[in-house]
Amino acid sequence: MAAPAAPKKSAAKDVNADKGSGPPPEFTREQELTALRDMLLIRRFEEKAGQLYGMGAIGGFCHLYIGQEAVVVGMQMALKQGDQVITGYRDHGHMLATGMDAKGVMAELTGRRGGYSKGKGGSMHMFSIEKQFYGGHGIVGAQVSLGTGLALANRYRGNDSVAIAYFGDGAANQGQVYESFNMAELWKLPVVYVIENNRYAMGTAVTRASAQTDFSKRGISFNIPGEQVDGMDVRAVKAAGEKAVAWCREGKGPYILEMQTYRYRGHSMSDPAKYRTREEVEKIRTDQDPIEQVRNRLLAAKVSEQDLKAIDADVRKIVNEAADFAQADPEPDVSELYTDVYR
Repeated sequence: MAAPAAPKKSAAKDVNADKGSGPPPEFTREQELTALRDMLLIRRFEEKAGQLYGMGAIGGFCHLYIGQEAVVVGMQMALKQGDQVITGYRDHGHMLATGMDAKGVMAELTGRRGGYSKGKGGSMHMFSIEKQFYGGHGIVGAQVSLGTGLALANRYRGNDSVAIAYFGDGAANQGQVYESFNMAELWKLPVVYVIENNRYAMGTAVTRASAQTDFSKRGISFNIPGEQVDGMDVRAVKAAGEKAVAWCREGKGPYILEMQTYRYRGHSMSDPAKYRTREEVEKIRTDQDPIEQVRNRLLAAKVSEQDLKAIDADVRKIVNEAADFAQADPEPDVSELYTDVYR
């Protein structure tokens, strides 16, 4: 007999529920400006990627990060040189946050030879050893075990680097995630598991797909501490990231951060997102948008509207140049079919 369907509920009404006590630490003016620029770069890049996909310049799958920018930007502010990042297929924001060039990322999306994988990998297969970015992975949850492996390598090398493994609420139910948790705690590996809980996985609300919707508790049976974080506030993300990373550097083992966030677009560009209402999305955009929060604080701190518009204009110029490059750059030569197959 089939299990009865769970009642339909909004998965977005508690985006800011159950966080730690007290407000997040305040940012300096410089930190606010840096966060604003970095988040704007991701937002404008993703908007442009969506346009190019609609024009047919980008093929295959395309998963946009719009709405979730504070998570990766805040985490990057908590890291240092040598720390590694690995994530799933909603990865363009992570690439840009780690410092990868917008032209190379966009050229890979359009399948051009100037892309990070020479135009052969597309949206889900980009890497940069220089920036310590290890992908972009299309297999759901695969990056969790790989990220645990990065942490194991750090342990062998005897360095104090920390691996950051991002995955979503849907991937959190994968078996390999729990195998990774067990090994990481058993061997006290320096890895922070960042669960980007955008409330809908592909198109199913967490309330319908997860028996335990507090993902910060997923490590309890392995003795891994966890914390829920307001993933729409870059200050809260940075503070939680610093705490988790310090835990790992001290040799205490892994740490779980559940980032409660929200994506404004569908799961991918082909998803009409009919499983939620337009009013729900608009409410989050109006009340909790991560970029508008920073912008409003800067305006309150007497930063002029003109200065903020100049930052946005500079970001748009970078993104437009990346889009122009990605459409004009030549496609890979046919001979590239036979390169990089074996190292």
